[in-house]
Amino acid sequence: MASISLQKGQKVDLTKTNPGLSNLIVGLGWDTNKYDGGGDFDLDSSVFLLGANGKVTAPEDFVFYNNTKGAGGAVEHSGDNLTGAGDGDDETSKVALNQIPASIERVAFTVTIHDAEARRQNFGMVSNAFIRVVNADTNEEIVRYDLGEDFSIETAVVVGEIYRHGAEWKFNAIGAGYQGGLAALCNDYGLDVN
Repeated sequence: MASISLQKGQKVDLTKTNPGLSNLIVGLGWDTNKYDGGGDFDLDSSVFLLGANGKVTAPEDFVFYNNTKGAGGAVEHSGDNLTGAGDGDDETSKVALNQIPASIERVAFTVTIHDAEARRQNFGMVSNAFIRVVNADTNEEIVRYDLGEDFSIETAVVVGEIYRHGAEWKFNAIGAGYQGGLAALCNDYGLDVN
């Protein structure tokens, strides 16, 4: 089956059209453009596990390189280790849909620029960003969303999310940029950060 390529705001079914689908790899990738600053570009992906109110219920529901497992192990962040599956994933997360606790309704995938303000970096300097959902059992790409947007001053992007729809799971291509980096995202998702 060919991968479905999405536009911003499009939603697509995951489990209904792929019966038996449970184990996913969600890959995020990007390229950084040449720019005049001196600092390295350090982009980080994070996963937020959200309840019905769109907020995390505990700090453990924020999955990133320092807390690589969430939802009782149902969501696992690769850190910077690549699975080698497919081309160009910079960071990946494994998601076991049928192990996600019922209290978690949405799994949001985000990318932020580390130390963006100090390094004067933003997503205007990033190109070819994408998210893709792969069936981990067959290595088939199911869904792909290329962020064609030219972000200029944003330092964080909610790329996409997997969410419950009745008994099924769907994917939403979000592509929403934020100023204020990871802290802005955490605040939005109900996490207190200093």
